[in-house]
Amino acid sequence: MRDHGGDIDRAARAWGGTDWIDLSTGINRRPYPVPDLSPAHWHALPTASALDALVDGARKAYGLPEAAACLPLAGAQAAIQLIPRLRPPGRVGIVSPTYNEHAAAFAREGWQVRDIDAPQPGFDALVVVNPNNPDGRCHDPEPLAALAGDCLVVIDESFGDVAPGLSAARCLGRASLLVLRSFGKFYGLAGVRLGFACGAAADIGALAEAAGPWAVSGPALEIGRAALADMAWADATRARLRAEAPRLDQAAGTAGWRVVGGTDLFRLYETPDAAAAQDALDRGGIWSRAFPWSARWLRLGLPGSEAEWVQTEAALRAIRDT
Repeated sequence: MRDHGGDIDRAARAWGGTDWIDLSTGINRRPYPVPDLSPAHWHALPTASALDALVDGARKAYGLPEAAACLPLAGAQAAIQLIPRLRPPGRVGIVSPTYNEHAAAFAREGWQVRDIDAPQPGFDALVVVNPNNPDGRCHDPEPLAALAGDCLVVIDESFGDVAPGLSAARCLGRASLLVLRSFGKFYGLAGVRLGFACGAAADIGALAEAAGPWAVSGPALEIGRAALADMAWADATRARLRAEAPRLDQAAGTAGWRVVGGTDLFRLYETPDAAAAQDALDRGGIWSRAFPWSARWLRLGLPGSEAEWVQTEAALRAIRDT
């Protein structure tokens, strides 16, 4: 079983060929057009003014209140690894099933990790992915934020760009409440390695100290600044993804699969046998994501170009015809 999405090299090693489509991650396959960068972004250390410009852009794009601080990092993953160090180890409840790196990061720092079905008090830390990966479950952000205080509440909004109304950004500023945002997923630029941790100044200051200087590269600062300022592209992309998600559901239905969740960036299907379904997609050049805790669930991101849609739909029809 594959522990994560991505790692498309594994597809070629296992099956051969070069025309693979990686739908295992939920990353937008129509990326933001990267602007031309001056040589200074590559050969000089990132400047404080470039960092400030990116933070200003993130504050506007995510609707952060004045009381909230914002820290750019090398992807939301960097924040996930650092957050367990903000408090002495205790008990952390993680609304599950979800992205498994949250549990791994807390366990590495000596926390007692407990999978829970729904957000609840009684823990020293609480992690909620909203909307959730992989089933797309959504939570009202205000009751989540109200749990912060003695409990460190981490709301991972890595897929939140397609559901901005779910964001807990408006609740930020109180101690022990953190919101994580991923840049690479919605903007289709995971290789830039950019994400944000947002919260009270003291918590974000502690994360910044742990991350050290130059946590984000100069090119990432400039690409992120330009993309976050392009609200027209973001609005058009949200509308496109919302319109295209039913197309993938319809194609999966031809294979006899049933949609059980997801977001506009990825879909989750119940199949008769996830391992067999994954192997069948592999034969069609489609890299997918199954899960060790479910024998039937399979996740697919949305294809990008029309050629990718045609190849994906053909692979799903081939499953129907076998």
